Amino acid sequence: MPIIDDPALIRCGDREQLGAALLESRANTLRTFACYERSLRATALQVPYSAEVNPPLWELGHVGWFQEYWIRRNPQRARGIAADPDAPRAASSLVNADALYDSSRVEHTSRWRLPLPDAVATRDYLARGLEQTLQTLAQADTDDQGLLYFAWLVLMHEDMHHEAAVYMANALGIPLEADRWPGALPPDPVGPGELTLEATRFQIGAAGAQFAFDNELMPHWVDVEGFRIDRAPVNNRSFAAFVADGGYRQPRHWTADGWSWRRASNARWPRFWRPAGSGWQQRWFGEWIALDEAQPAVNLSWHEAQAWCHWAGRRLPTELEWEVAALTVAAPPAAAPIRFGRVWEWTASAFEPYPGFAPHPYREYSSPWFGSRRVLRGASLATHPRLHHPRYRNFFSPERNDIFAGFRSCAPTGATGSGP
Repeated sequence: MPIIDDPALIRCGDREQLGAALLESRANTLRTFACYERSLRATALQVPYSAEVNPPLWELGHVGWFQEYWIRRNPQRARGIAADPDAPRAASSLVNADALYDSSRVEHTSRWRLPLPDAVATRDYLARGLEQTLQTLAQADTDDQGLLYFAWLVLMHEDMHHEAAVYMANALGIPLEADRWPGALPPDPVGPGELTLEATRFQIGAAGAQFAFDNELMPHWVDVEGFRIDRAPVNNRSFAAFVADGGYRQPRHWTADGWSWRRASNARWPRFWRPAGSGWQQRWFGEWIALDEAQPAVNLSWHEAQAWCHWAGRRLPTELEWEVAALTVAAPPAAAPIRFGRVWEWTASAFEPYPGFAPHPYREYSSPWFGSRRVLRGASLATHPRLHHPRYRNFFSPERNDIFAGFRSCAPTGATGSGP
């Protein structure tokens, strides 16, 4: 795997490696945006308001603004995580950029009414910003770790927004290139069954000199009881059995909040499913395709994952258990840690800071969301490989079913059975 794709090596990348990764990330951004342009030509890139998505043109401009804000315009970039986020900034190369694209100050509903530059001007703004970033990296000292941290941050930010553009396209029914986003992935060589992990003492969280997000830091040791965890995420076949057994009609399988969500959303089965003869179809980037029972169930909310686990006599793993399973060699005969990367995986854990948490300069990344969101671990088919890191903490509100999220289940070591 090239260094720019390796999730561990990119966290200690040098200026040349980060520069190459930024170029590649921008190419992904523009390629996917071109699909939006082709599909939304008749509506001038306008999409209906939704709390789950952003206007595509705003998304594109925000990516460029974020890079410029934290690299060229940041007077304290050399200080890295010690930089003062409120230090006065140089002016943007785009008039009124802060009032258009600063996501911490531009309220979500207002983004549909902003006087945004058109696509040509927005792409030009992004091109200028990327050129300035690459020049800054080329002229920097090789050991300028502060600048390299911010280069890594803006790279991860753009990769995340590209993934958001992909799952937004799926939710909006916008076709993307079928060769890049196939309706079914190759069969997973990991078979059914589960791993057994014995009680252990484990260090959770990122450590060392590598770049890391603030919510991953402050590694600490914890005692973990033994548990069993699925080798692979729950697949469509198993989730369809829950649907067929009346799972969406039985409040006893749902938490109180989950049942309220199910009633309010009128959910009778997963969001992008529909009955087709004796089986199911799945909507995938605007096309209805036969549901592949062997594929991981996806586009599920945390509430749906919880309900399935109750029905199956299982539970969601905590994020601690998930990280243990991803990094620990299990007991024979299954000697490898779990594999991940096909769907994001909901955990039982609320998104909370680790003990001793200290926010990084990008204050809005973690702190505003503590206590209100649930942690997902792993990665999805739309996640760039360099984000497939076992310590990376993703987090969304529990009702979200537009993201490429599924789950795997677990049980205590003394439990019997492994669910349907």
